Amino acid sequence: MSFANITTEQKQQVLGELSAVKADFAARGFFPGTSGNLSMRIGPYSPERFYFAVTASGKDKSKTTPEDFLFVDQNGNPCESTTLKPSAETVIHNEIYRLTGCGAIFHIHSVYNSLVSEWFWERRAVPVQGVELIKGLNIWDQDAAIDIPILSNFADVPRIVPEIAERIADRIPGILLRNHGIYAWGRDAFEAKRHLEAFEFLFEYVYRWELLKSKK
Repeated sequence: MSFANITTEQKQQVLGELSAVKADFAARGFFPGTSGNLSMRIGPYSPERFYFAVTASGKDKSKTTPEDFLFVDQNGNPCESTTLKPSAETVIHNEIYRLTGCGAIFHIHSVYNSLVSEWFWERRAVPVQGVELIKGLNIWDQDAAIDIPILSNFADVPRIVPEIAERIADRIPGILLRNHGIYAWGRDAFEAKRHLEAFEFLFEYVYRWELLKSKK
């Protein structure tokens, strides 16, 4: 199925959902300095061909305009004639969609996710055990123990992509870039948002717990 077969109604629904998430996250201060990006897949999926809406590069995400998002294909190329440029990190979204087949990906920068990514960098994962919000990631084991992968961060964003396939974990719907931020995904916008919120709670919990342990 080509992008030309996707209906106006389908496009409007995706853009409406993304706009609502963007407004919510902006109100919570999740997009400092135009950072962060959001995307949502549209239409049928195969690893070789898919389409998604993604935030346009360099926009103030605290404001809503008709040019907040554009549609791109599995290679990050615009599907429609536009002067907009997709986020520089669209290649990361491309790879996550290709590997997982998910429906939405949300990426934000926060102080806590940046701090724990540096604190646990040598371990290459943030360990969390027994915290209730792990259930927010669809992990229901008693006293669950998880490791949230931390990946290298490069200014040359395409250099990050090969590590995604190496480090992505089956049960963990997210990856953390060192001193950069969390990418969380889900079957749809609702699930991706829930996963991101769970990750952010867990990062703050881990940071504060490490701080308390250091004072014993």
